[in-house]
Amino acid sequence: MARFTFRLPDIGEGIAEAEIVAWHVKVGDRIEEDQQVADMMTDKATVEMESPVSGVVVELAGEVGDQVAIGASLMVVETEKAVAEEAPAAEAPVAEAVEEQVEAETPGVPEVVEAPAPLPLAGGTGGGPVQATPTPEETSPPPTPPASGRGEEVRHVLASPAVRARAKDLGVDLAEVKHDGQHIRHADLDAYLRYGSGQGYHAPHASRARADEAVKVIGMRRRIAENMAAAKRAIPHFTYVDEIDVTALEAMRADLNANRGSRPKLTMLPFLIVAICRTLPDFPMLNARYDDEGGVVTRHGRVHMGMATQTDAGLTVPVIRDAQDMNVWQLASEIGRLAEAARTGKIKSEELQGGTITITSLGPLGGIATTPVINRPEVAIIGPNKIVERPVFVGDDIVRAKLMNLSISCDHRVVDGWDAASYVQALRKLLETPVLLFAD
Repeated sequence: MARFTFRLPDIGEGIAEAEIVAWHVKVGDRIEEDQQVADMMTDKATVEMESPVSGVVVELAGEVGDQVAIGASLMVVETEKAVAEEAPAAEAPVAEAVEEQVEAETPGVPEVVEAPAPLPLAGGTGGGPVQATPTPEETSPPPTPPASGRGEEVRHVLASPAVRARAKDLGVDLAEVKHDGQHIRHADLDAYLRYGSGQGYHAPHASRARADEAVKVIGMRRRIAENMAAAKRAIPHFTYVDEIDVTALEAMRADLNANRGSRPKLTMLPFLIVAICRTLPDFPMLNARYDDEGGVVTRHGRVHMGMATQTDAGLTVPVIRDAQDMNVWQLASEIGRLAEAARTGKIKSEELQGGTITITSLGPLGGIATTPVINRPEVAIIGPNKIVERPVFVGDDIVRAKLMNLSISCDHRVVDGWDAASYVQALRKLLETPVLLFAD
């Protein structure tokens, strides 16, 4: 028997460590060669780790959420024979390690479990362990408990069944309700709810409040938290918002969808990306990445469009490479492919890197305006908002129009407010005259 140390390999991307997001084995498990043992997260991509050997798991590197350095031990396996690059054996043999694990997981002799305290019994506390032989005090019949359940001090609280039922639904203890007569009436209960509780009105469903829950921030959520915090710390954001009339664009989109054949259905997003790509050459400071340490801004000639996508694991940003060379149909197809890959966890690590500018949209959930956070090290992010129909003046006439607010957040170290406003005006011109999107 020998021990093999499976060290975390260099997964690429120039990373120094990776986070454990899932274990598929535990100490004591027998595993086979090429069996999946763990999921490791690097930046925003999850990589499946497979065991290079067969044997029994003796040691795991840590818990879910822990970071493991490249080259450090991820797992120790007891093998049938020596394997190349075998790690030094630990002092305790594997049989002992496995036995200890089994013992830790195997229930022992059942302990005496204290039952929840019932209503008080005559002469007893009602809260001790269940006894095999009842005491004389316990065998005596208990007195009938008071209706309110609060003992002698509230034994004489009187109220009609209707008032008691209402108080129970509201979570109100009738012993705390002040009243002038012998019986508590609905008016007394109303007064208590308004003034007498000391805490204002008692919500009917207050007793249904959920318990507090502590959730460890790991995996994708931790990456998002780290990236967003770094972006807000390092980047002086400013946001500019303008209103765009997309009535003509929506009419064109409807016509194209009606005659799309087998091509994908067009949303607003492909048109926005085409407009962004057509206007960026005149505003190169926006299609850029800022190197904080080197103090260098790289203005990119190609548009690698980041597309913020919500998944069950959190927000990811797949990248549409060379978006400037695609038409609306090609963009719609690529948007659908990347979004599906992101939501199903099949997105490749290289498809999450290299963006030069990002677009983020909440679709029909979008509100009046957004202030999106820049996807560092980019310097700009564009956020279209919800399309709404409103009456607008056209000369002396009032017409129905479809309007959309467009937000852009920029890095003020690189982009001035004048630049951002001028850029949105250029976008506005294309979107309000959509035939220009297809003109050479």
